[in-house]
Amino acid sequence: MIVLPAAHARLVEQALAAAVAAGNLPAGERPAVDIRPAARPELGDYASAIALRLARPLRRKPLEIANTIAGHLPPAPFLASVDVAPPGFLNFRLDETWLCAQIDAMLQEGDTLAQLDNGNGRRALVEFVSANPTGPLHIGRSRGAIVGDTLARLLQACGYKVEREYYFNNAGRQMQMLGESLRIRYLQALGRQVDLPEEDFYQGDYLVQQARLLREEQGEALLSAAGRDYQRFAEAQMFAGIRSTLERIDIRHDRFFNEHSLYENGALEDVLDRLQARDQLYQAAEWEGASEEEKNRAAGRAPASWFRASRFGIDKDHVLMRSDGTPTYTLPDIAYHADKLARAYDLTVNILGADHYVQHQVVRAALDALGEDTSRLRVVILQFVRLMQGGVERKMSTRRGDYETLDDLIDETGPDAVRYLLLARSADARLDFDLDLAVAQNNDNPVYYIQNAHVRCAGILRRAEAAGIDDTVGDLSLLGDNERCFLRKALELPAVIEQSVTELEPHRIAFYAHDLAGIFHPLYENVRVLGEDVPPELAAARLRFYRAAQLVFRRVLTLMGMSAPETM
Repeated sequence: MIVLPAAHARLVEQALAAAVAAGNLPAGERPAVDIRPAARPELGDYASAIALRLARPLRRKPLEIANTIAGHLPPAPFLASVDVAPPGFLNFRLDETWLCAQIDAMLQEGDTLAQLDNGNGRRALVEFVSANPTGPLHIGRSRGAIVGDTLARLLQACGYKVEREYYFNNAGRQMQMLGESLRIRYLQALGRQVDLPEEDFYQGDYLVQQARLLREEQGEALLSAAGRDYQRFAEAQMFAGIRSTLERIDIRHDRFFNEHSLYENGALEDVLDRLQARDQLYQAAEWEGASEEEKNRAAGRAPASWFRASRFGIDKDHVLMRSDGTPTYTLPDIAYHADKLARAYDLTVNILGADHYVQHQVVRAALDALGEDTSRLRVVILQFVRLMQGGVERKMSTRRGDYETLDDLIDETGPDAVRYLLLARSADARLDFDLDLAVAQNNDNPVYYIQNAHVRCAGILRRAEAAGIDDTVGDLSLLGDNERCFLRKALELPAVIEQSVTELEPHRIAFYAHDLAGIFHPLYENVRVLGEDVPPELAAARLRFYRAAQLVFRRVLTLMGMSAPETM
């Protein structure tokens, strides 16, 4: 499929060059040509305000510039006309014959519909989910999974070679506390009278279940085991569960990067040494923000290692190595990102929760301090998810074990509802996941609304096949305004994919899917294929249209990681 805004933009650029060559416009630097779908369909299909943007640098009236551009536009098979409207807009109208012919072009592309080559085989890494393996995935940590995987799919549709990575946080105090929590649950499973402290320990029933499993497998053999043994068992169980849960929503990672490897291969020390060599590290007491008890414990220890983050616009410096010789979580994060950049991807994307906003700024500052090229690193920050039911928020906490697991949510609503409802909101906006809406089987549920469009297309094709209609003989020029309106929207798909990738805003494909269904359903009610009053040639043309419409919906659903059902 042609990317129409880009195709129109190229025509305008050619017209500008021709106008300059003819002496009708002065030479000089020009802003990028902006082409957008027209706000008012009666004025055209696409519009540009480039003449208004050129008025000041060219010292000409925008209406004069627009007329000059229109006069130098080269012909194009997709373009029927261009009109100039005050104060200087260019309005483009698509050729109707070309528009209808796009049905056959779409069918020829098949399941590679709207496949672009912008990426040109360049390598992209998308790191997402990376949830701590301290509990099953819950809804609050699942938004990044859906956004990351959908963005990876869109990058592939743009011609990138994409790898999906999960940063496996299996080091640090939180994992130690997970192991200790399991150890206590194991003792309880053996009948020992021991309480699980509330502070810092994990309270979820999932550890009770793991402890029972451990008892069944090991009996009392682990009574004298070290905490690390319990941690390894819990870690393995948790991560196996996380992978299984992700597979249920069709998410599979190419690589699982082990945080603990950074402790073993000297990467942490290497970061500290490099920062020290660049005078970006200093040693000082670890007093700031510490309680009196912590200050007393730190007395007599070696000073902490501080990164001079304030040199890079951060509000304060940050400790990387504590006075007790243990790293803060920032240090392995820096080492991990340095490792990613060393792998020389053309694009590296992080999907992070809003609670990591400051952290990612510190990490980027440290990478800059190390002399790394951070221009290849882009970050998507997601606002939090609230789980709503009956208009009331349900609170979630991994440590307390008080949350809705993603598995439970999938069981209740299905993987498609989970994927769409976690995608269909801009990353910078808080997302309310409405359980009541997710299970509704009506058009209020956007998942049902979109998938039902595909179902309706499939139903028409089945009935037409049973009736023996040959759709290869239909004259597509017989199609009416309803079908052509849908085709205009369908032809926006390549631009939606392109913009979603450029802006790292995969929610755009979800918005587009809903808008597309909104055009389709009224059309379906009014445009029939079967019926004695439908001439055979028109029936064949409409059937070919519905075949193309089904293909568009299937492609869009696939890009969102959703199924394309043929019955509901």
